[in-house]
Amino acid sequence: MAALPFDSTEIEALVLRFNAVMAKEGMDISDPGGNASDDETAATLQETGGDLSRDEITQEIESMNDDQQDGLVALFWIGRGDADPEQWDQTTALARQQHEGLVSRYLLGQPEVGEFLTEGLEKMLEYGVD
Repeated sequence: MAALPFDSTEIEALVLRFNAVMAKEGMDISDPGGNASDDETAATLQETGGDLSRDEITQEIESMNDDQQDGLVALFWIGRGDADPEQWDQTTALARQQHEGLVSRYLLGQPEVGEFLTEGLEKMLEYGVD
């Protein structure tokens, strides 16, 4: 039986950071106008040049070894329904074969990355992998 190249708590923490990054939107309002007391709330949901959360998650993923990066992509694909837990070895091999560019860029480009990673982890745990 296959084993995940990371533990479930690492994935859960990563999902929280993905969700925080994905909840933000690009800075598109140069002058929000209105009441200054509620401007700060809107600013927390917009990405700015000094926002480190996207850079931090990129650095974390890119510092993973190849097996962990391939496993992360495979977990995402399983959560999305592209593969089944029984196909773990084939799915990680396909992730390695198709690996081009930064894994973090690929995952951050997926709007539901946190949801699919969570779903993939749940499927793998139900299958009996830890």
